[in-house]
Amino acid sequence: MKNVSLYKLFSYAIALILICSILIPTNSQANGEEVISTVSSLNMRSGPGLAYPIMTSLNKGDRMIVTDKQGDWLKVTKDQHSGWVAAWYTKKSEAQEIIKQTVISKVDRLNVRSQPSINAATLTQLSAGDQASFISDQGDWVEIAFNQVKGFVSKEYITISKESKDTPKSIVDSTNAFQVSVDLLNVRSKPDLTSKKVSQIKKGDRFKILEKRNNWVNIALSNKESGWVYSFYGTYTDLAPTTTKQDKDKDTSLKTVTIVYNGTNLRSDASTSSEVVYRANAGETFSTIGQTGDWYEVQLNDGEKAFVANWVVSSNQKGTTSDTKDKKAPRKKGTLNGLTIVIDPGHGGNDHGTTGARGTDEKGIALQTSELLSSKLRAAGADVVMTRDSDVYVDLRKRVSIAHQLPADAFISIHYDATDDSSINGFTTYYMHGYQKNLAKAVHSGLSKKISLRDRGSQPGNYLVLRENRQEAILIELGFLSNPSEERSVSTDQFREQASLGIYNGVVNYFDSKLK
Repeated sequence: MKNVSLYKLFSYAIALILICSILIPTNSQANGEEVISTVSSLNMRSGPGLAYPIMTSLNKGDRMIVTDKQGDWLKVTKDQHSGWVAAWYTKKSEAQEIIKQTVISKVDRLNVRSQPSINAATLTQLSAGDQASFISDQGDWVEIAFNQVKGFVSKEYITISKESKDTPKSIVDSTNAFQVSVDLLNVRSKPDLTSKKVSQIKKGDRFKILEKRNNWVNIALSNKESGWVYSFYGTYTDLAPTTTKQDKDKDTSLKTVTIVYNGTNLRSDASTSSEVVYRANAGETFSTIGQTGDWYEVQLNDGEKAFVANWVVSSNQKGTTSDTKDKKAPRKKGTLNGLTIVIDPGHGGNDHGTTGARGTDEKGIALQTSELLSSKLRAAGADVVMTRDSDVYVDLRKRVSIAHQLPADAFISIHYDATDDSSINGFTTYYMHGYQKNLAKAVHSGLSKKISLRDRGSQPGNYLVLRENRQEAILIELGFLSNPSEERSVSTDQFREQASLGIYNGVVNYFDSKLK
């Protein structure tokens, strides 16, 4: 009996050693430090690399304990989960974080490359003012992380800011002012390009400066409102502005709006629930006397005032004409120079679209796919306009109105599909009018060469963004989120890259076919 007890004790000791060898990391850098997620959706994977399956997602601010490290990947534990996360999307907790470095693009269309060389492949592009996380210094190049893409940018076109977590805000003299240098500038709720847009200001407008932070300026829109703008789009003056946002909103007497649709309602207030005071037909023009959010206040012919939504009108300056099309330089084959393309990421805001069996929201991956497509089209020379560039809801008619106002050479709406039958799969490209059919066929052909889903063809589809669109417009359904297997495939970075490349190739081929 004594020998049996000794044997059991020995077995328990061996088991304890094995357990400790698993739980205690051997890597000298896996010291149990705490790190925090810096992005809204941080993927935890089963291994140290993007090729490994996603086990779960963490929220911004979630805290994790590091148990191992391999290259740029950390093995962490969070609640009952253990897996690998990208180190560049984390930061050290509290006192462990001393200085944070941010890379800010000084130019539009700054290439992010796979290697520190101008001959390396372009992964994505930064716009002027875009902020990325600094990873490492590579001589004339800097390694960065931006929108879950890791790559290299040239130092020549960036600024690098360093900010201690205890750095106080830089308060400036209230007599200083910021003057806008571009035609239209977004004002945001926070000094971050992903934050909510609270207003738009115009060239020549001047506003009192409340605060400066890195390359951002906090300006006073009114006595009660303020917002952040990127400093590269304006200049500083010593004279404080004498007008506020409200004053500027009233100074719209030189603007006119033209009704786009027959039977458009003009209302007594800036709301779709207010009383209809007049019904206008397409082509009728009204002078604006103010603006409230997404609504223009206009003067009717009988002197009364009314409100009309900005997504059912086109706006112009009196006395000006648009001859953009006439000024376009001849386009060379293989490029998109001189073309304007509207990319329409489906859904957004409270409208999630469909939600897959594994929890994938259509609105999120539609935007991610659209951003990749946008960067490719811009690289080929196109002027690309997104109907939304963040998680916001945009009315369907407003999306169409954007295409009409430009006017766009092509309108491409990006979606992911769903149905009650979870066995149905494949991708489809829809058009409505005859003048949209050839674009649909060309883009669908480009897609079919890059993605391996079942090809459901290009076919007519009665969608508002196609039906009401006078431009060459298509709507693409990139696979079924209601099919668990297909959802797993289409929600990967690799699929979005290939899908956006296929659409891009189809667009280029279509416009090349129109060259004489």
